[in-house]
Amino acid sequence: MHIAILAEFAVASGGAEKVAVESARGLAEAGHSVTYLQAIDGPADALLDHPGITRLTLHNRDIWDRPAHRAAVSGIWDGPSAARLGAALDALPVRPDLVHLHQWTRSLSPSVFPPLFARGVPVVVTLHDYFMACPNGVYYRFDRAAPCALTPLSTGCLAAPCDGRSRLHKLVRVGRNAVLRTVLRGHALDVIHVCDASVARMGRLLGHLDLTHHRVDNPVRVARTEPADPAQGDAMVYVGRLTREKGADLVAAAAARAGLPAIFIGAGPLEAELGAHPHVEILGWRSPEAVWETVRARARALVAPSRWFETGPLTVYEALAHGIPVIASVRAGAAERIVDGVTGFTVEPEIEALAGAMRRLSDDSALRSLGRAASERYWATPTTPAAHAASLEAVYGRVIAARAVAGQPGRGRAA
Repeated sequence: MHIAILAEFAVASGGAEKVAVESARGLAEAGHSVTYLQAIDGPADALLDHPGITRLTLHNRDIWDRPAHRAAVSGIWDGPSAARLGAALDALPVRPDLVHLHQWTRSLSPSVFPPLFARGVPVVVTLHDYFMACPNGVYYRFDRAAPCALTPLSTGCLAAPCDGRSRLHKLVRVGRNAVLRTVLRGHALDVIHVCDASVARMGRLLGHLDLTHHRVDNPVRVARTEPADPAQGDAMVYVGRLTREKGADLVAAAAARAGLPAIFIGAGPLEAELGAHPHVEILGWRSPEAVWETVRARARALVAPSRWFETGPLTVYEALAHGIPVIASVRAGAAERIVDGVTGFTVEPEIEALAGAMRRLSDDSALRSLGRAASERYWATPTTPAAHAASLEAVYGRVIAARAVAGQPGRGRAA
């Protein structure tokens, strides 16, 4: 197959791009031809350096890096970006069998879809977040620090000051979602979910669209080595952007209540607040190798206490692969990979619940048992790039076969 992968970056600036890059490499290693369409200019991950991968750039700019009036307009509809995408597809020497879209909100707008539909190529979209349904993309009330319960684009949604940045961003994003609904109406589209909870939640939120739902785990590139010994660790470790919706502040508060140090690997708007705690150590961003060297040496557990309905995060899978127990929010999709009390703990994203789970890690023997179980269970069914590519091949085969059968739009199906 010839697969065109469309993402906004060619490096792991976030989970979506990391998955896009890993998918491209895994598919190429499986013998497929891959064209990686990079929307925004920038560097490329070394994983894309493969003879089966051709990388092209659309020379877009981040919408919010443009002058305010242009950002507002192009965030809703960016005609030039759509034209560049169409031209890039037409210039390919071999027509793609399928286009796989990973991210489109930073530079492409809903105008990305008409060029794809017009060329009659099957389209698959991985739902890394909630932008297909929710204007702010995370189905979360930043004004209340709580998950959203409103119907997207309802009167309550339109009135809610829920955006994490500003009212202007909310207005643009509402306009974008209204246009997106219009663009997608009448078109069959296949979507991939990365966790079970997303299938149920997004299936409900997107019931007005003609979708076929698929379920594929995100890929994890971790070499199998001797599992870490978490009993040698001395701290709770958090990896990721330091924000309230991801629960970074909860880790600091819960660790203090449990009488444990907390290590933060990452950066973000809460850095100064977290750094004011005497038991907190902030290391900033690190290379993947340095991250896991630190986690293996220092972590009694990885803590991922998202307040929002996070579809990942990948760090949970990676920690389990290394034999590190995980304390995760019950709201996060990755919690589905944790066996509560066996490979870690799943708790509400609340200080006392997190502190209670941390206290349960005080016994070194029990902690080692959790770590061994985490490693054994992960490697029994690992979500490797090769396994991910095989799952994608199966999805692509079903999508292409369904689209080849006239009069079979696949309305509302789960595949």
